[in-house]
Amino acid sequence: MSPDVQGAFRALADPTRRTILVHLSHREMTIGEVADHFEMTRPAVRKHLKILEEGALISVHPRGRDRINRLEPRGLKSVADWVDHFSRFWDERLSKLQAAIEQEEEKSND
Repeated sequence: MSPDVQGAFRALADPTRRTILVHLSHREMTIGEVADHFEMTRPAVRKHLKILEEGALISVHPRGRDRINRLEPRGLKSVADWVDHFSRFWDERLSKLQAAIEQEEEKSND
């Protein structure tokens, strides 16, 4: 697993960070706007945002005195690609199972 994917999974491991990503999927937000959705301090929110940034799931851009947090879909793509690898594994297994069941049904009908 590449370091990028490892960082993304580390970031996604926490439910608070997953919730932050949902909020950022709707619009860009400052730290204060993100913090308004949670009962935690701004420094705690900042730590979560830092981990999301390290996982390449968000980017942070200065706008005046504010730091704007933005969802980065490319970071999520690396996770989706990794999961897709295993999805194909299950698709293949389930197709084989379906073929075996259909074969058994044909034998039963003969």
